[in-house]
Amino acid sequence: MASNQTGHFAGKTIFITGAGTGIGRATALAFAREGASVAAAGVTEDDLRETVRQVTQQGGQAIAVRCDVTRAADVQAALAATIEAFGRLDYAFNNAGVEQKKATAAELEEDEWDRIMNTNMRGLYLCLKHEIPLILAQGGGAIVNVSSGAGVIGVPNSLAYTGSKHGVIGMTRSAALDYAAQNLRINVVCPGYIDTPMMDRFTGGTEEGREKVIQEEPIGRMGQPEEIANAVLWLCSDAASFTVGHALLVDGGQTIR
Repeated sequence: MASNQTGHFAGKTIFITGAGTGIGRATALAFAREGASVAAAGVTEDDLRETVRQVTQQGGQAIAVRCDVTRAADVQAALAATIEAFGRLDYAFNNAGVEQKKATAAELEEDEWDRIMNTNMRGLYLCLKHEIPLILAQGGGAIVNVSSGAGVIGVPNSLAYTGSKHGVIGMTRSAALDYAAQNLRINVVCPGYIDTPMMDRFTGGTEEGREKVIQEEPIGRMGQPEEIANAVLWLCSDAASFTVGHALLVDGGQTIR
């Protein structure tokens, strides 16, 4: 099927990490519906191929690029493949992240600390470092990073994850100030409990676990990946042209209880 040449993002390209499932896949589909070409990056190639299949099935254009965000060479190669395929980079959605095994601060193992920080912070740093020059070469664009409700509140048994997600907001604000005058807007979205494979792991995949999570959401349900995708679309759009370094909570009211 021919690629979609209409929509608010027609002729533009977005690079999405963690694009194989959940929020990343939903965002890939949302941008493709608006005309963007999509580079779907991640570590599980079967999942990436399924994202690409869904994008092309709805008339969009996408490629799958394997990328471990903790490895600079992977990030550079994935972005090079994006430029080779589509000729430009206008937007990035830095969505890759991992959750922590529950543990109190004193019980948290060093290896687990390193694993969380390596992906959630080093991975973001490497993506920003190599995305920014490519976007500036097109005259500007937008980047959206992913934090969490845990980026604005304290979460028990989650020292590394909570610290990393607070760090993502700080990194976003710093980078936003570096490039605001160069027509590159950098913002961050903070999802609440979203119904994704990561959430299945968090809840143990049980009805009891899901119900416990839902009880923490004032809205009375978990969010859907598409609801985060809509927020990312807005942050990248001209409608958000005066929005810089903002942490957008999309959490059903969870963090304001």
